[in-house]
Amino acid sequence: MKTVLIDRNVYGPGRHRFHAGFREFAKHHGFRPRMCAPYRAQTKGKVERFNRYLKESFVCPLESRLKGRGGILDADTANAHVGQWLRDVANPRLHAETKERPVDRFVREAGCLLPRGPAWTGIAPSIPADLRDIAVPQHDLSVYDAIGRLA
Repeated sequence: MKTVLIDRNVYGPGRHRFHAGFREFAKHHGFRPRMCAPYRAQTKGKVERFNRYLKESFVCPLESRLKGRGGILDADTANAHVGQWLRDVANPRLHAETKERPVDRFVREAGCLLPRGPAWTGIAPSIPADLRDIAVPQHDLSVYDAIGRLA
């Protein structure tokens, strides 16, 4: 992501040029970023799987409940409901990879966490765009499979 990494190995092997805003963010929060190897297959899909879980387990059910009452899902509404979802759904479930409940793991690891630092004020938050009227077509995976066979 160009919002994080500008160039790899610019200052020597393993010494990368990070985006100035991200570098300041990391310095403010007291961590040093490390980059994994590009195109590292072991990490592929982890973000996508979480996004799918979040969408299927939180966003879609909440959106359905809101539509039934004539409401819409926006950031304020999602923020108002996410704490309950974390407490009742996400954290007590048995995590597929770790075979632990996240709530139990957090209790065990809480003593290793650093205290929360001061809020980051380096970048002013932007006003989110209203994306409700934008439709993104979604196709069954078999459509992409068929397209791949044509090539």
